[in-house]
Amino acid sequence: MKTITFRSCVGTVLLTSVIALTGCSFSSSSSEESSSEDQVTVDVFQQKVEFKDQFEELVRIYEEENPDVNINVQTVGGGNDYEAALKSTFSAGEEPDIFNADGPTAIEEYEEYLADVSDTKAVDAALEGTLSAVKRDEKVLGLPFNQEGYGLLYNKQVFEEAGINPNDIQTFEDLEGAVETLESQKEELGIEAPFALAAKEKWVIGSHLANTFLADEFNHDVMEAYEADSVEFTMGEQMKRFLDLQNEYSIQPTLNLDYSQQVEEHFSLGNVAMIQQGNWVYNTIEQMDPEFAENNVGLLPIPVEGYEGSVPVGVPNYWVVNKESEDEVVQASKDFLDWMYTSEAGKEFVTDEFKFIPAYEGYEDMEIADPISQEIYNYASEGNTIGWIFLGAPTSWTEEVMASAMQEYIAGDITWEEVEEQASSAWEKARQ
Repeated sequence: MKTITFRSCVGTVLLTSVIALTGCSFSSSSSEESSSEDQVTVDVFQQKVEFKDQFEELVRIYEEENPDVNINVQTVGGGNDYEAALKSTFSAGEEPDIFNADGPTAIEEYEEYLADVSDTKAVDAALEGTLSAVKRDEKVLGLPFNQEGYGLLYNKQVFEEAGINPNDIQTFEDLEGAVETLESQKEELGIEAPFALAAKEKWVIGSHLANTFLADEFNHDVMEAYEADSVEFTMGEQMKRFLDLQNEYSIQPTLNLDYSQQVEEHFSLGNVAMIQQGNWVYNTIEQMDPEFAENNVGLLPIPVEGYEGSVPVGVPNYWVVNKESEDEVVQASKDFLDWMYTSEAGKEFVTDEFKFIPAYEGYEDMEIADPISQEIYNYASEGNTIGWIFLGAPTSWTEEVMASAMQEYIAGDITWEEVEEQASSAWEKARQ
């Protein structure tokens, strides 16, 4: 009989203590019996809070089909620092067998631990371009989660009641005019503010917002950013304008606003008209209000000069396998990841339950599961995309340097010029 344990650290992990990483709640999914001696145990350490429950259900299904495999899942995220938590597991000698790496910088940091997965079915099925960030010589060191995209999610009903046609919003000036209209009518519309800017979340501003205006500088190529010695902020003024607009017309104080508050408390409940987020929020919104999620959420591109009508789309994360694990565990890890993305049961779960935009072939006849992902898929299919280059930035640069400086700017402690100076200097120093 199988024994599977799920560990949830969302909202409870204290990153300064290794004890906190092992002090999370556990529950048995099917049996109180101990694992048999011939059972292989795979420990998974992952950061996608948005699909935690669905992922655990997929694991249950896999274990039922493979009773000789026991998979433990630990999820860290939702306001907690995954990277710091992952480093703590390695420092404590509790390295996971499968974990997440979010691009070439993370691949470099953990390369000595990463198994070559080029012998998997998933590598053969990966879409063109999705493996470029994880290739080293003849090896492939990771498997893409999915494709994701982001922009401004908006409340269709609020826009309609305000007399705003989203198709007319192409430039920054168009967006600014729409925001001013929403602000002037917010009492009649029943909203507290046009935006909810989650400036407390460093990835929202330092990774995603900044990326939108940095991608052109690196020709939308994550590896070009990874190899670049400097960052020039050629679209820095546009970045500042967009940050200022969101911050000025947002629920306040933005520096205290986190992801959960932004998505659950404000957007899903109709308190604001727009949030800067992507297709990964669909499951959360659906849990709050299924009808709203299905019928009332639209996607607006963030206006960037020269890229009007385009949205950032990329591979946000990769599954990697720890080659330091025992040989049978490495193979079991590869087999599980293969099954998740190439088996019929896995593919259905990936599209229907995870609500993923697949990064693999073999999904051509399957429906995109939610309207946000469908819109992003349409942009990608038409080639109207902006690259994800932030994963090629120096280690911790997007959050610990760029986002931290942006937060200081929002607080009024430094000027925008100082934001760019600090970020540029840190990038150059890291690449020396």
